[in-house]
Formats: sequence, structure tokens, C-alpha cells
Amino acid sequence: MASFDHRKYTPAKPVPLDQRQWPSRTLTRAPIWASVDLRDGNQALLEPMSVEQKKRLWALLVKVGLKEIEVGFPAASQPDYDFVRWLIETDQIPEDVTIQVLVQAREPLIARTFEALEGVKQALVHVYNSTSTVQRERVFEQDQAGVTAIAVQGARWVQEYAARYPQTEWRFQYSPESFTSTELDYAVAICEAVMDVWQPTPERPCILNLPATVEVGPVNHFADMIEYFVTHLKNRDSAIISLHTHNDRGGAAAAAELGLLAGADRVEGTLLGNGERTGNMDIVTLGMNLYSQGIDPRLDLSNPDEIIQVCTECTGLPLHPRHPWVGELVYTAFSGSHQDAIRKCLRKQDDDEPWQVAYLPVDPRDLGRDYQAVIRVNSQSGKGGMAFLLERDFGISLPRWMTLELAPHVQRASEQVTGELSSEQIRDILMGTFVAAQPLSLQGYRLDRDGAERLQVTLGDGSRRLQLEGEGNGVISAFMAAWQRHSGQTVSVVDYGEHALGEGSDASAIAFVQLNVDGQRVCGLAEDGDTVSASLKAVLSALNRAGVTVADGAPHETATA
Repeated sequence: MASFDHRKYTPAKPVPLDQRQWPSRTLTRAPIWASVDLRDGNQALLEPMSVEQKKRLWALLVKVGLKEIEVGFPAASQPDYDFVRWLIETDQIPEDVTIQVLVQAREPLIARTFEALEGVKQALVHVYNSTSTVQRERVFEQDQAGVTAIAVQGARWVQEYAARYPQTEWRFQYSPESFTSTELDYAVAICEAVMDVWQPTPERPCILNLPATVEVGPVNHFADMIEYFVTHLKNRDSAIISLHTHNDRGGAAAAAELGLLAGADRVEGTLLGNGERTGNMDIVTLGMNLYSQGIDPRLDLSNPDEIIQVCTECTGLPLHPRHPWVGELVYTAFSGSHQDAIRKCLRKQDDDEPWQVAYLPVDPRDLGRDYQAVIRVNSQSGKGGMAFLLERDFGISLPRWMTLELAPHVQRASEQVTGELSSEQIRDILMGTFVAAQPLSLQGYRLDRDGAERLQVTLGDGSRRLQLEGEGNGVISAFMAAWQRHSGQTVSVVDYGEHALGEGSDASAIAFVQLNVDGQRVCGLAEDGDTVSASLKAVLSALNRAGVTVADGAPHETATA
């Protein structure tokens, strides 16, 4: 550790606040939310989202209830430009939703941005330039006056180009990028210079967005900076103060909460925290933080499985099992004393009283979880030996969620025999639980891969047959589209896994799936020589265990994901 020298780093300078007010305040309402998933989140991906993926994520953002959504940097990339045009030309923007676009303070980019927005009913143009000391001195080689001139000129261009499109209701937003590394008096001064150009009023305020582009100090220091800014800004009532925090120190959500206490009105972030480096502020985390304090987040976070599925499939980023509020393991307790306390509290918890359950800060049912899963999972801690035997003797590597689903079946069997269960007996229980006696079966399929995957599948239920067609970005999503249209059920894939059994060209495949069927989580498993068949049979295994059947009616259905 000879090179680990803390003396090379400078601590954050104290903010000159003699009587700070934010520590004594309490939040009572949700902020104005603004999503930057489609722009800031997208630019941080190894493989940026396609237009089709953006469309899917856009639909989720609207469904969750976000009213201000940054949809891209249309002057910087053709996919962003095309996506903005698609939103406008196909009338995808609800009346109560405002799209936001980002642009640097450069005239050609501003012109291109307004061209992309032509015909939109309302839009928010977000212009920015870097203001920090290190950016001014080492990147741009400009003094404060020079950087302020860039911001003022950018503000004028935005105003001038907006005037060319009078049919649109325009709103303006300015960000002094790297606000947290900018001298506070200068940050106030440059924002006031921009306001002098735009001439906002209390009735038509502008937005001043204060980014922790890089989190460089403690969260309490960020709160001090926000309170200093809002108390020193002239015409404060003509500006909406917005926050854009990052998670470099792990404090993005906390900094946003304290920044709201310090006087901010609005928060930018992403669902599940995707973003540059360690990520943006997680809207789900902050929303649930407020919810757990009895504050309506004004967002629909009741179906985290859908949020997780769409976000992970669009970004390619997995969710940590201990992610705040919505991770797979956040409502499990592996300690016996914790499990006992949860059971006792649940027995005493009345529906008409405030939530008071040990180790569970919110009611898991609010997030689509159930008590059975909480208690069943906890009661099976220490049963991992069965998973070890299945992998050692049969090459079956169970996902954790399948292990938890299987555990009580193995537990009941172990209580009925003397001594230990063999690995063969455990495998029989596995197959008997998830594969045997399945009325809904796969009769055949055809898969066409031409861009999207188009699936034709024939199912059987006794003497009845059903032919479905679906299209998606994979076999499972295509089947889900077909099944949901046929059945009318709300079905989504929570998790999926597969692997080969053995080696060589004749090795079979085993697939595992966890579905959410009308709010019920249910697992399925299948083994087959064909990978696609194994996947489809695993889904059918879960549907069978959920009690679905081939419905009477039309013999043929077509659906698109």
C-alpha cells in the first residue's frame, strides 16, 4: 500500500452558512421527478440502446408516472434524433408529459435540436456548459468571464431558436455542469446571467439544474451548497431548483434527499440507478424512501418485477440481489431470530394500524412480494446442501430462486424418512415438483429469426390444441406476447437461466424460469435435447404450476411483443 497516499486529495471546503436550516426540516411531499434514463443512462452503457429498446423503456417511464423525461441528445446522435422524431410524429407523448432534450451551448447543435423538436406540443430544452475550476483552467483555458459568456450566448441561441417555433410551449433549463466543483458565488453568478437572458417569472419559471456531475464531498456538504445557492440567488421564485446527483461516493439518494431539505424542488435520476461510473440517483430508491416515511411518491412503484425486467433487458445490466427495496434478497432474513421476530410481528399486525414489523421497513405486499415467500425462504436457510448434491452428481446448477422454491419440498420429504435423502431422491423430487403431471404441453414450434424473433407454437391440453404466434427480442419474450394476448393474464418473466447438461454436441439443456402470473411468483423447469424446447417447456412448467389451462375459444392467436 506504499502508493496509497491520502494526502494527495483535498477535502471539500466548508460552505459559509452561519445558520443552516436544512437539518431541522422534514420532507412532506415528493419532488418534481425527471427521468434521464434515455439520455444520461443510455450514454453510460457499453452498448447504447437501440431505438426499439428506447421505445420499450419510454413506455415503462410513462407507466410509472414520470411527467418530465429527458429523451436524448438529438444533435449528438442519429438514433437520438430518430427517437425524438418517432415520439412526435406518432403522437406518443401524453398530454401531461413533457419531453426534455439536452444540448451544449453551441449554435449548430442548438439549431439541430430545435429541428428535431419541430411539431412537439411542449418541450424542455436543457442547455449546459462546464463551470468547474478544473474544467475552466485545464480543459477550456478560460476565466470565469469567458465561461459565463459561453453560457449567456447559449441561452440567447436557445431563446432565439425557440421563437422560430411559436406553436410549441417551450421551457428552458440550464445546468452549470460540475456544480459541486464550482465556486459557489460563481455558480450563483453564472445562473443569474442566464436568467437575465431568459427573464423567467414566478408564473413561467426556468429550471436551474445543479449537478453533482461527480460526487466529490459528503452529502451534508452537498446540502450546504444547495442551501447557499437558493438563499443567495436573486429572483429565487422565478427558478425551479433541480438536482442531478451521482453515486461516486455511494450517496446519490442521500444527497438528493438532503438537497430537497435544503430547498430544491426537482430531482433528476434513473430507474434503478443506471448512469456514468457508479450511476445516477435511483428514482426507485428515493421514491421508496419517501413512501416508507408516509409520503406519497407520486409514482407507481408497485410492480418492481416489471421495472427490473424492462430495465435489465434494455440496459443489459443485472440488478444486485441486495439492491435497496427491490433486490431479490432484501426481504429475506437468514437468521433464525430474525425469522422468529417477523413471524410474531405478522401475527400481531392489524390491517388498520401503522406498519410495525421487525426487520421489514415496508409491507412486502406493496411491492408485489408476499409473506409466504419471506417466511418460506428464511425457514429454509441451511438447506443449500441439496443444491450442492444436484450440481455434483447431475450437473444441475439451480438458480438461487429455484433452490428456494424446491427447498420446502425437500424438507417435507426429509421429515418422512430416516437419515439423509440421496442425491437421486432429491433429483426425483425436483423433477416431480416441476416436470411431472403437466396438463399443458408443447406439441411443436417454429422459430424464424429475421431481426426480431417470430415464434409459432402449438400447445396441447388433453384433447384440445392451441396455436399461438408471437414476436419479440427472444424466444421467451415472443412466447410471453403470444400467451398474454391469448389468456388476458398479466404474465412477466422475473428471472431465467439455462445451461448444458454434460459436454459435446449431444448434450441436453436444462432451463429454469420464474414468472409473475397475475401477481403470483411461480417457478418452472424443463430438460430437453433442444435449447428452445427446454426454454418453452420451462415456461409451460411454470404456467402449469400456476394452474392455467388452454382456454376454449379461438383456435389461433397472433401477438407481438
